[in-house]
Amino acid sequence: MTTLDALRREAIDALAAAGVPGPEVDADLLIGHVLGLSRGAVQARAVVRAEVWADDEAAIRAAIARRATREPVQHITGLAPFRSLELAVGPGVFVPRPETEFVVQFAIDALALVPSAEPLAVDLGSGSGAIALAMATEVPHARVVAVERSADALPWTARNIERLGDGRVRLVEGDLADALPELDGRVDVVASNPPYIPLAAVPRDPEVRLYDPPAALYSGEDGLDAVRALSRTARRLLREGGTLVIEHGELQAAAIAAILRADGFTAIACHRDLLGRDRATTARR
Repeated sequence: MTTLDALRREAIDALAAAGVPGPEVDADLLIGHVLGLSRGAVQARAVVRAEVWADDEAAIRAAIARRATREPVQHITGLAPFRSLELAVGPGVFVPRPETEFVVQFAIDALALVPSAEPLAVDLGSGSGAIALAMATEVPHARVVAVERSADALPWTARNIERLGDGRVRLVEGDLADALPELDGRVDVVASNPPYIPLAAVPRDPEVRLYDPPAALYSGEDGLDAVRALSRTARRLLREGGTLVIEHGELQAAAIAAILRADGFTAIACHRDLLGRDRATTARR
């Protein structure tokens, strides 16, 4: 048997050599995943040089080797934390990011303020179900509809909604461009993290470029094709006074505001994330 501190140092060195950002964090997460420990517990056991059984050592080395190829940690563990949730993820579905945790707060706040016993929200292009499930979990008296069209992503959406939705989230297979005509004029909040990367702007990070589904990343020459469709659909779905929340790239706020204004939205506002980057736009029907 080897000791945990030696194995942890080896893992950190291997990930650093592979160019993985934050190798200490990822080493602790992967070791903790195999051993069923938190990051803090991994570090504590490393300090006292706890021994690692051979089977666990082999599993840790295999996980580290996968991460060294730049496979996302979330694909290796099969889980992605998102606010209070732990979502199942893997190949074919976009891995939810911390930036979206910030964006969804605007949707949650708007939904919580609706003067209704059962407000209605829609998540267009739901992917893992992160936005829909966050709204349903944090505004438990709301009804939420998650719309997803990708045959690869849908099994993940369905799995997470079944595990975490508590019957409050309905999954609909469909395109955000023409979704839910039966709900026209009845929705209180529409939220979306649509694809918004221009076709020529290939991401530098291998975790994104090689593992996130292209359909969740790219959207036309300027990256805004999905936003244009989203704006029209949201305008149709929302009741008067309803709220639209869109996540987007840091250089797209002005262009998105122009799209929304042309479609008749008002009270258009851009919001910066914790790093000071334009990250979300809200508007009112």
